[in-house]
Amino acid sequence: MEAQIKICQNCKKDFIIESEDFNFYEKIKVPPPTFCHICRFQRRLVWRNERSLYRRTCDLCKKNIIAAYHSSAPFPVYCRECWYGDNWDAFSYGVEYDFSRNFFEQYKELSNKVPRLALFQRNVINSDYSNMCGESKNIYLSASVVKGSENVFYSKSVDKSKDIVDCLNIINGSEGLYENVEAQNNYYSQFLLLCRSCIDSFYSVDCINCSNCFLCFNLRNKQYFIRNKQYSKDDYFKEIEKFNLKSRISRYILLKEFTEIKKQAIYRFANINKCVDVTGNNLLNVKNAKDSFEIYNVENVKFSYRGFDFKDSMDLEYLGWSELLYEYTTGALNDYNVKFSFCAMDSVRNADYTEFCRTSDGLFGCISLRNTKNAIFNKVYKEEEFLKLKEKIIKQMSDMPYVDKKGNIYKYGEFFPIEISTLLYNESQAQEFFPLSKEEILQRGYGWREKDLKNFEITIDSKNIPDCIDDVDENMLKEVLACEHGGKCEHQCSSAFRLTDYELKFYKKHNIPLPVLCSNCRYYERVKVMPSLVLYHRMCMKEGCENEFETPYAPDRPEKIYCEKCYQQEVY
Repeated sequence: MEAQIKICQNCKKDFIIESEDFNFYEKIKVPPPTFCHICRFQRRLVWRNERSLYRRTCDLCKKNIIAAYHSSAPFPVYCRECWYGDNWDAFSYGVEYDFSRNFFEQYKELSNKVPRLALFQRNVINSDYSNMCGESKNIYLSASVVKGSENVFYSKSVDKSKDIVDCLNIINGSEGLYENVEAQNNYYSQFLLLCRSCIDSFYSVDCINCSNCFLCFNLRNKQYFIRNKQYSKDDYFKEIEKFNLKSRISRYILLKEFTEIKKQAIYRFANINKCVDVTGNNLLNVKNAKDSFEIYNVENVKFSYRGFDFKDSMDLEYLGWSELLYEYTTGALNDYNVKFSFCAMDSVRNADYTEFCRTSDGLFGCISLRNTKNAIFNKVYKEEEFLKLKEKIIKQMSDMPYVDKKGNIYKYGEFFPIEISTLLYNESQAQEFFPLSKEEILQRGYGWREKDLKNFEITIDSKNIPDCIDDVDENMLKEVLACEHGGKCEHQCSSAFRLTDYELKFYKKHNIPLPVLCSNCRYYERVKVMPSLVLYHRMCMKEGCENEFETPYAPDRPEKIYCEKCYQQEVY
């Protein structure tokens, strides 16, 4: 089938369905979408909560827990031990499908009854305050940490790395990092952006295979450089001592200079390495990927974000080691042919419209099932009966569609409507990527949650936090520190924070002064550095060059963006 131009139901803008897209839809037996890929992405993110965590009790064992679901949620929420345990039965919530009512209304009723896992945690150790993490150890207030990572604090998207604090997008065995963004194989370094294989380096941009470099940019295979100037080893360390890294005031001065260095540096139109036939950003070892971001070891995908080792999929984020996924978000592990689902945690096959299911085959509209075959609305059927009933429901979903408050029509082939999400809009990740005002959210019928009142007994105001890390001892672990933003920003500010024992030792070891912002505010400051997840058609900024390209750097950003040819000529 030839490419077609459609009008998005939601935003009313034109979007293109390419001929290869139709081939994929035919392969997995779904109709083409009626929402553009941006609106589809936004719709899925309303099901994922990374940072709005709440104190509540487990509805089974009654112990106090941290959860991604507020205590007002209509469904039970279980701690990790209870949810994975055998003291409850998800099949007891099973119901027969009612063909006199539309699918999504019935799914919402089931959703309001079936228990959920308080925090997404899969095979983690000593990580009670972590969310969206798997196969890792000692993770604290971090999200999307996987692949055997260890000792990760206040960070996001960390794979196979250890001793990581306040970082974003760290992969491939990095260690001892603080305030790194987009790092691969870096060691004992601070405030690096787009650097790979760097050791003991600070406040630098786009340096590769460098060691002991400070306030540098666009260097390759260098050692003992400051402000892109060569020093002897002895002179280098003498100069570094003058910066007084233990002082926050000194660090503020360095951050101002680092901001200017970011403007001086030359940026490739996109961070793409070892890739063939791709568009997007932060791609490593990828083949045939379009409009995709933060992925590696991937083949034949489109509209994907934050994943690795998957193939032949479209419209998805936060996954690994899976195949034939479509309109999917969060936590896939060894999944196959899963569509319109949230959190098919591991080894789920041939499933539609599922949440929190594991090691199952043949699911439709199921929640929190495991070791199951051929189930609809948490009720098991014989295979022949299951297949007939599934096809009948799919037809009924088109004959009796769900219509949301905006008038959007939901037939089979669309992800869950935002209105029936288990989360309210401003506590989901959609608010981070697609921020809306309270009025806009309520007008669209998405749901808004007011901040819970927090009566922290602050013992040290932000302006009284010691400037030098040498002036801090273990008594600081008993204190409640005020966040400098005081809850007045748009960053889910917690207003106050405490230090952990590991954190304080990390700061001491690496000569880092104490922060004056809470972890949420620090995270959002870090995110500002990242370019968008939308591609812009631009021209190379090298004078005289007329090459054009697709880039995530918006035209109003300050970076100097070069085409591949000009970048190679200037940097290598």
